[in-house]
Amino acid sequence: MKRIESIQNQKVKQWRKLHTKKERDASGTFLIEGMHLVEEAIKNKSNIKELILSEDTVIPKGWDVDDLSIIYVTKEIMKAISETETPQGAAAVCIQKDSGSISTWKKVILIDALQDPGNLGTIIRTADAAGLDGVILGDGTVDPYNSKVVRSSQGSIFHIPVVRKKMDEAISELKQNEVAIYGTSLQNGSDYRKAETSGHFALLIGNEGSGVREEWLSLTDQNLYIPILGKAESLNAGVAAGILMYHLVK
Repeated sequence: MKRIESIQNQKVKQWRKLHTKKERDASGTFLIEGMHLVEEAIKNKSNIKELILSEDTVIPKGWDVDDLSIIYVTKEIMKAISETETPQGAAAVCIQKDSGSISTWKKVILIDALQDPGNLGTIIRTADAAGLDGVILGDGTVDPYNSKVVRSSQGSIFHIPVVRKKMDEAISELKQNEVAIYGTSLQNGSDYRKAETSGHFALLIGNEGSGVREEWLSLTDQNLYIPILGKAESLNAGVAAGILMYHLVK
């Protein structure tokens, strides 16, 4: 058990750098904060590199922290490394997981250049809830270890594999494994309610503004859309992904 009292400590400076994608990628780690997220990470101990607690934080019952590296810090330090206005007294440095092969995945969501962290976090959370095998992120998609993505996932980032992969490579591999590819397109899609699936599917969700790129839509087995029955112009990408995932799951 260690204790840090100076905000100038090198480790504190390193933690603060984890708010940038550059440092997260370089170190292969990311920073989480808040009691719920830390608890979810603790349930998957292999994810935690360092557990950071405020000096007045009492470790909740049920937290199995044996063998974890625990560092106590002052409230000033906890506030300095936090991105929320009212830190909850718990944070952790976690290891980015290499989820390896997608060859056994049969229920997948593919993300093409999605930019909003809240949308991606929601999709990861919904994919976890719907029992999907994993989430594949194509080029141009927001960093899954962005703090807003992690918070929006509500801990699902620790439950379901999330991998970054070239979209054409991912689609090709999934097709070889007899996974049907469903795109999303308002212009050239079919009503999703008429789509039938064997339960093996990859759902392709695109950018909030421009949708899925045409080069990927040309590789799909079928493209779907969700009809707008009221006066709304469109659906939020996270909501649309949730509707389609639950429809396609068998």
